[in-house]
Amino acid sequence: MENTVNLNSVNVVCADSLQYIKTLPDNCIDLITTDPPYFRVKACKWDNQWPDESAYLAWLDEMFAEFWRVLKPSGSLYVFCGSRLAADTELLMRQRFNVLNHIIWAKPSGPWNLQHKESLRSYFPATERILFAEHYTGPYTPKSSGYAEVCKAGKKNTFQPLIDYFRNARLALGVTAKDIRAATGKQMASHWFSESQWQLPNETDYLALQKLFDDIAHRKIQQTELDAPYHQLVTEYEVLTRRYSELVEDHRLLRRPFAVSSVVPFTDVWTYKSVPFYPGKHPCEKPAEMMRDIINASSRPGDVVADFFMGSGSTIKEAIKLGRFALGVELEEERYNQTWGEIFPKQSNQP
Repeated sequence: MENTVNLNSVNVVCADSLQYIKTLPDNCIDLITTDPPYFRVKACKWDNQWPDESAYLAWLDEMFAEFWRVLKPSGSLYVFCGSRLAADTELLMRQRFNVLNHIIWAKPSGPWNLQHKESLRSYFPATERILFAEHYTGPYTPKSSGYAEVCKAGKKNTFQPLIDYFRNARLALGVTAKDIRAATGKQMASHWFSESQWQLPNETDYLALQKLFDDIAHRKIQQTELDAPYHQLVTEYEVLTRRYSELVEDHRLLRRPFAVSSVVPFTDVWTYKSVPFYPGKHPCEKPAEMMRDIINASSRPGDVVADFFMGSGSTIKEAIKLGRFALGVELEEERYNQTWGEIFPKQSNQP
């Protein structure tokens, strides 16, 4: 069964997540933050639908394959998981994504407070885990946003006049890396005379290079090649630096967004309070302030934020408030209808 409602900037769907996500186009989502079943942690039917762990992990791996496909190259992925299978889940994610953080959500209250400590045979789990990941940008499962490539090419093109000045001077006189090391006492020749990692030497090193090139030129009875005064190079460098900064800003949207501050968690240990019980509460409901901070940190206004295990709709509700396009998918029809009514309380016509 599949029901869909699309109102303005919100799309909520009652469907099997794995089947629904396969209908989405590639590279269409900016942020996925979702809480899939943990496997036999809750008594609910949806958490006990697999015969064993291997079947559950195979299903989860198929979900990750679809996450990889629909997530934009500059997108972010947050996956909640229980402590017992957190390591297995992370290993699966690392096959397709670059896991940036294994976040510990340490709950200040919970069932651990009610345990009879003397009867325990292992430490009681008082945490949930949140795996934060991005696409690999290297050769392993590449899906690059193009931001790094644009910046690298832009730097090379912008600074080409100064790069050519240093490179041509060295080529004209046949100055070796050994000569440069002897004159400056540094191993930085590649940065001053190459295109890929070029940088302007400081004044002391430039004067040492001028003297070296002048000495070699006199020995060869040639005109020295590094004849520009250093202040002239600095002026040109500053102009080119401003030009490069403007170029980078033009392509900022290609980069994965990430922004935290002192008022939200900026370490990998979080202490949000669990949602207190209320009639009709989802057994895995996530705190609204936690979802708000995730969305603020890893997306921009107007981005598409998706939760493929919508549950109580915490992600969807916060995404709407923050001006994002929200996509939520929920399998249980009763839970979907309840969440739909909370998201659209003024709408009388439910699907």
